[in-house]
Amino acid sequence: MIYPILASIPSPPINDFHIGPLRVTFYGIFIMTGVVIAWLVIRHRFEARGGDVIIAERIVIRVVAYGFLGARLAYVSTHLSRFEGEWWKLIAIWEGGLALFGGLTAGAIVMYVYTRKWGASFPDFLDSVAPAVPLAQALGRFGNYFNQELFGTPTDLPWGLEIEPRFRPPQYAGFETFHPTFLYESLWNVGLAFFIIWIGNRYPSMRGRLVGVYFLGYGFIRFLMELIRTDTTFRFLGLSRNAWVSMGVMILGALVLWWKRVKVEDNAYTLA
Repeated sequence: MIYPILASIPSPPINDFHIGPLRVTFYGIFIMTGVVIAWLVIRHRFEARGGDVIIAERIVIRVVAYGFLGARLAYVSTHLSRFEGEWWKLIAIWEGGLALFGGLTAGAIVMYVYTRKWGASFPDFLDSVAPAVPLAQALGRFGNYFNQELFGTPTDLPWGLEIEPRFRPPQYAGFETFHPTFLYESLWNVGLAFFIIWIGNRYPSMRGRLVGVYFLGYGFIRFLMELIRTDTTFRFLGLSRNAWVSMGVMILGALVLWWKRVKVEDNAYTLA
């Protein structure tokens, strides 16, 4: 018997279900599952570094809350036309619409404020978060899959993603399969998370610098994805807003690694 070769990846026929009057979206399920997994990773890693788990829990709760707020505000600020006549949907994050870089920025600020306030080690907390965030992102991107959003340009590759006509950009209405950018980014983020864990275990001198590895790794894949994503309307010199931000994140990651390395080397020289 000859089995057909995979010709494309079908999109899910639904993106939600109901439990009585309650509407549950797969986007929300994947986002929250990612948050829970991230919390478990942060808790384990921070405790292994001698941190107080109770303080870590209090910080994570605030980081998640303000991170979602920052992500939503950043998205809304760049998609105001989407909410004309339906301003109540400003809070409808279950329908999608979170700007990751906005969430990361807000979360980092809150993390710094509360680690200082409660006497926790900010570098150790960053090290704990470094592999947890890409794992959460990897799961969250599957919410985009169920929403049939944030896909790439048309492709006829065997793993092309089928998109229903109502979700296709007007300029690509005649195409059926597109690059599954959600899958590319998810796989990369899983690999990045394990690489961060490995490099932290293999090179103890990287302690306090692992977030720089995350910035470099995620900035790189996000820049590549922005070259083929079709949801961006604003472009400057051919690059989307998030592509420019991605380059800034990579530069920040390089600076973190360089600055921490110089600091470690200076301390080693002093101790000698």
